[in-house]
This record gives sequence, C-alpha cells and structure tokens, in this order.
Amino acid sequence: MAVSRQFAHPHALFHLADRSYLIWLIMSGAPKPNSPARKRTLFVGMTLRAFNNGYWYTTELREFAVQMEIPFASKLRKDQLEAAIKDLLFADGAKVEAISVTPKQGPRDVDRGLRLDLPVVHYTSNKETKSFIELEAAKIQPGFKRAAGTRYLLNRWREEQIKAGRRITYRDLVLQAIALNDSKRGPLRVEHGRYINFISDYMAENKGAAHLDAVKAWHDVKTMDAPKTYAAWLRLSGRRNPC
Repeated sequence: MAVSRQFAHPHALFHLADRSYLIWLIMSGAPKPNSPARKRTLFVGMTLRAFNNGYWYTTELREFAVQMEIPFASKLRKDQLEAAIKDLLFADGAKVEAISVTPKQGPRDVDRGLRLDLPVVHYTSNKETKSFIELEAAKIQPGFKRAAGTRYLLNRWREEQIKAGRRITYRDLVLQAIALNDSKRGPLRVEHGRYINFISDYMAENKGAAHLDAVKAWHDVKTMDAPKTYAAWLRLSGRRNPC
C-alpha cells in the first residue's frame, strides 16, 4: 500500500520553543568566508542558487534529509531527495507535491524467474534484469542496442505505471524499451538527470569524442560554482562549440 505525506513549509517544522535551536542550526551550518572545507555543506540557511550550483552526493542528501525529518528519507532516490529538500527549504508556502513510497514485499521478481508474462511486482535493477530486457528486445527487434539514457526513462515509466495502479508485465517493459529507443532523437532531456543531460549534450556537440572526455568534463563542472550543464561548462572552461 502506498504511503504518502505532505512535506510542510520549513517554518512549520519547528515550534516556537525551538526557535533558538533553529537560529543555532542556521548559524552553525553557515559557511564561513574563504573556507573551502565548508564550501559544499548543506545547511538550513543556504540559498537556492547555492543548492542548485552545488553537486550533492546521495549520501549527503540523505543524511541532511534525515536530520530535517523528511519522511522516508532512507528510501528516496537522489532526485526525490533533491526535490524534497528544495520543497522544504525554498517552497515559500507553495503546495508541496507528496512523494509516495511503496514498500516492496515478497520475493524479488528476478528470484521467481524472469519471463515475459511475469507481472512486475518486486523489480530489481540488477545486471540480470537489465540483460533480460535487452536480450528480449533484441529478439523482437534484431540489432537492438539500448540508447544512452533510455534506461532511466524506462525506470520512471515503470514507476508511473505501478503508481497509477496499472498491471504491467516484463513484456510491457521490453516493448517500452524498444519504443523509447525508436523515439529518442538528439540529446536526452530528463528533469533531474543532470549527469545524463550533460553527457548527452557533450556527445551531441562533440562528434567522435571519447566518452571518457565527456566524463572528465562532467567531473570538472561538478566542482564549479555554476549550473551543472554543458553550456555552463563550455562558458566557464573557455571552450567553444565545434564548428
């Protein structure tokens, strides 16, 4: 059964008696001038710009979310953690979208034996499951090769179907994987996939470039005080788009 809960506005998280604690939390967490060691710290008083321009690892986001008592923080994906934290700190009274977490129960699908007519109940994103989908897709569409980024889209599609109460099987996953491959044109765009978007943009603009070059550029932009986009990296690194 899905469990959901509205995230409250930050001011609602603390009672009046806790105001002194909130002030202490903000002051103790605030980065000190010229202090590189605290440059990437998540804290209550940070600006939206600082949050967006920073690169936060899942462990950092989860630890901060637990401290802020965000429901189900230990079960949320990275994009869900980022969205929940932004809503908590910067929503300014706006209605916050509920995040649902459906506990997985029973044996994993992969342990039950993957087959096309098997209902998707307890999906596991491991090598065996990924290989099964791609091998079955190749039987339907000879020469099938998964396009970069479409696995992310397939996972989000699967979650949406289950959340809506639709019964889907592994045949549905295979057919959707083929459909996503056929429809992908140009650089991939996903809402929270900054790494995916960056790599896709880099490879689209630098024909013939090695994937390792794109990854190196991504690691560069992660350290910059800038949006984690190809355009920002291009501007700050002094590079030019290829002619």
